[in-house]
Amino acid sequence: MSAKRYRQESASPLGRILQNTAWLLGGKGFGAICGLAYLAIQTRTLGLKDFGHFSLIFGTAQALTSLAGFQTWRVVVRYGSEHVHAKDWEKFGRLGMLCGVIDAVGAILGCGLAAILIFGFAHLLELNPSFIHIAFWYCVGSLWALVSAPTGIVRALNRFDMAVYVEAIVPSGRLVAALIIWFTGPTVGRFLAAWAAIDILEAILYWTMARRLSPQAVRISYLFQLRRAIRENPGVTQFFFVTYMGSAIDAAMKNGPLLVVGGWVGTKAAGLYRLASQLSQALSKLSTLLTRSVYAEVARVRVASKAEEFRKLALQTSLIAGGAGLAVVAVAYFLGEQLLAMIGGDAFESGASILIPLAVAASFDLASVAFEPVLHSTGKARQSLVARLIALAALGVGLWQFIPIGPSGAAWAVALAGATSYVAMGVMAWHTLRQVDSGKIMVGLPDDAEIGPEE
Repeated sequence: MSAKRYRQESASPLGRILQNTAWLLGGKGFGAICGLAYLAIQTRTLGLKDFGHFSLIFGTAQALTSLAGFQTWRVVVRYGSEHVHAKDWEKFGRLGMLCGVIDAVGAILGCGLAAILIFGFAHLLELNPSFIHIAFWYCVGSLWALVSAPTGIVRALNRFDMAVYVEAIVPSGRLVAALIIWFTGPTVGRFLAAWAAIDILEAILYWTMARRLSPQAVRISYLFQLRRAIRENPGVTQFFFVTYMGSAIDAAMKNGPLLVVGGWVGTKAAGLYRLASQLSQALSKLSTLLTRSVYAEVARVRVASKAEEFRKLALQTSLIAGGAGLAVVAVAYFLGEQLLAMIGGDAFESGASILIPLAVAASFDLASVAFEPVLHSTGKARQSLVARLIALAALGVGLWQFIPIGPSGAAWAVALAGATSYVAMGVMAWHTLRQVDSGKIMVGLPDDAEIGPEE
């Protein structure tokens, strides 16, 4: 028996990427509309000050989940694609359950870290003392709502269409909750409680879907075969470490500036930065969607196609994403102020100076969408980590130089980090593709078929 993969697929890798992205875009387009609606309700009912508190708590929880999460979906896709291609569902299942256990261990460690940060250092963010316990329990809920392993199972099976239905639960649920809270009395605590409950529901549904799509793989019995899973996937522990470090750096780059703004400038400034950041993320949603589709397809092409097709796929996706990045900057420049005023009201209109540099940073993320999948799929994951470390250093320098300007200074620091990451990772990916062309790195073969030392 095989896992359920009934959806009609495109014949070409780029076609499959666009097909998967279209499925995700349909769901995320709906989610973006819901997101803007509940964001408008939040900003207008809570006001700039309380929305700032909500933003700091939400940003702290996101940073913790990124630090405690090991990005196990990447591991499932990276190593599981070969097992799916070979229809070896037992190996695929053991790998998936190994990643599920690691998610749980990360959640436990994250809860301990949350207790230290919230109860020990909340004063540094000027967090209202009445929100401290609420903030802690929200972080706990967010940590246990991690769905990285089942997400990887679904993506390795190339069932992005099914993921759309589950992921629609979060934006639609938040919109319904926001409407109810609006009419029953808006408070920071009620919004946080609703957000946590919806995230946990999504996690339960994701595991249920993974079980339904691949009942041969999602089995409790595989929880007792973790050592065998490690033996069956050579290099998986090193890849875990590299992806974890990458996600931790990513967390620092995405959430660090918000926390720095909250601690350095104030809670209201954090609320302003948060709204601009949310809007820039909504505008650049294509980056996230392309990353998911490209990562899965590049891993698939690595084990099933020729070197020429592998290189062609990377170049095509980079060109498409680069054009989308330019569009994001144009929208932010010409319509940013109006969009912020429409969503948050006049109090948030000044966030346009923050939105533009954040859109520039998002455009670099879009343009580099194929770089990391290329490095990971060819055994060069350490190089992507080096590129992220260089970008993190650039972010630190930028914050040091620009934070006196205020929230917009933090945003320009993020843009500097994005540009640095694009250049560093782009050079590494270009060099890797040249090695693929010359035959020093082989595709269409398992990882241990790589020729020559890693440069």
